[in-house]
Amino acid sequence: MKLLAITSCPNGIAHTYMAAENLQKAAQKLGVEMKVETQGSIGVENELTEQEIREADGIIIAADKTVDKSRFVGKRLIEVGVQEGIRHPEKLIQQFIDGTVPVYKSNLKSVEEYKKEMKSKQNPIYRHLMNGVSYMIPFVVVGGLLIALSLAIGGDPTGEGLQVKSEFWNAVLSVGSVGFTFMVPILAGFIAMSIADRPGLAPGMIGGYIAANGSFYHSEAGAGFLGGIVAGFIAGYVAKWLKSWNVPKMIQPIMPILVIPILSTFVVAALFIYVIGQPISSMMSGLTHLLNNMQGTSSIALALILGAMIAFDMGGPVNKVAFLFGATMIGEGNVYIMGAIAAAICIPPLGMGVATLLNKKKYEKEEQEAGKAALAMGLVGITEGAIPFAAKDPLRVIPSIMVGSMVGAAIAMVSKVGDHVPHGGPVVAVLGAVDNWIMFFMAIVIGVMVTALMVNMLKKDVQ
Repeated sequence: MKLLAITSCPNGIAHTYMAAENLQKAAQKLGVEMKVETQGSIGVENELTEQEIREADGIIIAADKTVDKSRFVGKRLIEVGVQEGIRHPEKLIQQFIDGTVPVYKSNLKSVEEYKKEMKSKQNPIYRHLMNGVSYMIPFVVVGGLLIALSLAIGGDPTGEGLQVKSEFWNAVLSVGSVGFTFMVPILAGFIAMSIADRPGLAPGMIGGYIAANGSFYHSEAGAGFLGGIVAGFIAGYVAKWLKSWNVPKMIQPIMPILVIPILSTFVVAALFIYVIGQPISSMMSGLTHLLNNMQGTSSIALALILGAMIAFDMGGPVNKVAFLFGATMIGEGNVYIMGAIAAAICIPPLGMGVATLLNKKKYEKEEQEAGKAALAMGLVGITEGAIPFAAKDPLRVIPSIMVGSMVGAAIAMVSKVGDHVPHGGPVVAVLGAVDNWIMFFMAIVIGVMVTALMVNMLKKDVQ
């Protein structure tokens, strides 16, 4: 039996390749030939060829992003979230061996087939949102890093904070600001594209731009990332509805390139300018003002919540909600939220890696090797490095990493650690993107030790 697979996660870093590796190991164990195409942050790798698709007995798509399935029409196909590829690869392959996988059809589905397909999809709203986030993140990273470098190297301290007077570094600062300008339109555009394919892209991006610019609806502040999300979903579902219209054959060729984009853009623009732009803008302004003025116990409570969310599912939906919140607050001028998150992000993998070094009696040989990998992943801010430990012993590991991340996030928040890029781990401090880097490292070290000591206290020695 020959099977093909595609793996992809919103960030395209850890989960993508972990799912690919687990599927290949499971296939080898079950005596099945397997090739996996990864759609990560670097792009498509190990791409499936037309001949391989023709010869394949089935396709597995383990992804939290929209994957084009048009090339698999007529093939037996399973579509699940990337976590299924990591946790239950043998179960997915066994379905092909048992012959229970249906053939994928692109159109003309019966009502029952349509309902069955909809039930099999995991969290469509989350999938569309993460598609937009995955395309948005590179713009925010590039913009944030350039701004951080210009302030760190070319900035002069004044009574009003850092000011860049050098012509060169001021140009770098301006280029970095462009990245943040694109942030909301890209988010909205690719949410809409995930829902309605290409006809949704233009109305989504235009709607996102309108959402980010309050001048369209007479507001001093824009609707921010929340407005971008709303614009993306409105544009996407309007475009999807327009695609379902039965129109004369003469008009069909211009529907996706002219009629659908224009009508969708008109709808989303009218809604934002005349109905929802002002309320969302007021809500965002209030939220930003509240966060910027959080002091004492209120800021600690926020950090504790964000730290717990980051560690809870290690790169899953809860983690992504907290991460997206921190990333978008950078664009609103509040870098302290991301500072707390940046410290929390790396504590789970680093904590578990240190735990394996402190007491090897509590970990099998395989776990000790995973600990080394976790240390490397933690240094570059990949929370997923703790997943192998959590999957094997969730009741002891997950509470331990959550407590460690909460402690680290709280210390970072109280110490006014700021992070100008949407990423975490020691690597962002090395690149000069972190304010108050001494306390940033202190927060990480304390959080790591809390996790390591707590998990080793809870775990029993390996027999």
